[in-house]
Amino acid sequence: MTPAALEATRYAVDGGVATITLHRPERLNAWTAVMNAEYRAHLQAASDDPAVRVIVVTGSGRGFCAGAESDDLVGHAERGSYDAGAPDDLATPGQGVRPEFDAELAYHFGVPKPVLAAVNGPVAGIGFALACYCDLRFAARGARFTTAHGRLGLPAEYGLSWLLPRLIGLTRASDLLLSSRIVRAEEAAAMGLVNQVVEPDGLMEATYAYARLLATEISPASLAATKLQMYTDLHRHAAAAVHDAADRLDVMMTGADFAEGVAAMAERRPPRFADRPSADAQDS
Repeated sequence: MTPAALEATRYAVDGGVATITLHRPERLNAWTAVMNAEYRAHLQAASDDPAVRVIVVTGSGRGFCAGAESDDLVGHAERGSYDAGAPDDLATPGQGVRPEFDAELAYHFGVPKPVLAAVNGPVAGIGFALACYCDLRFAARGARFTTAHGRLGLPAEYGLSWLLPRLIGLTRASDLLLSSRIVRAEEAAAMGLVNQVVEPDGLMEATYAYARLLATEISPASLAATKLQMYTDLHRHAAAAVHDAADRLDVMMTGADFAEGVAAMAERRPPRFADRPSADAQDS
């Protein structure tokens, strides 16, 4: 997918950080089938690029993603059914890692690199779900969050009934899922849904500062392994997590990243981890 062909997103890579920008600012970046296809393609490209260590997702203009395009919702209502309008060649980032990850938006769990959401404005519906499936969330002060589905007479979407209680606890998740009320970034942070709230003009700087920390100071193999451990462990018991960690430790202590990390610590300097795909860390 070439930049000239992009209709609803933008993609850029700089300093080990890939940025995916939802780009329909005149519609608060409302989600469409085209945006879905482009987003997946960018996520796959970032996953496959050994020079990319961290992925940032944000929106153009005043919003992050205001949910599904209203014209599409009208069409769904007229048909009485949902039609995603997805092309046959839709990219499948993060899939094939574990069967639990092979579903819409859950595929983020299988992406071997951290995905950071920079929530610059209103986020609702599928936009809310997308932000939740990112690994970390940074938000502009005053940004509004809502699940939205209740006001449309719909069920909780995209597995949020499973994910949200794990992010913020059952009681707080029940509040957001049952009421579809709007919460500001500050309240979302108090709930534990948002990692950091910053002034709007400093949002991207703060997000990129954290992304660069991960990209420059943390082993890519460690990032891939740790992320996979976290989301795999959500689906199993504690003993299995302990045994898996021990098995990974045996493998990764023989790797170049461990040797470099120990050398850097001994020499009191920043580590210099090589760029390379993270498949080995996921498979270990």
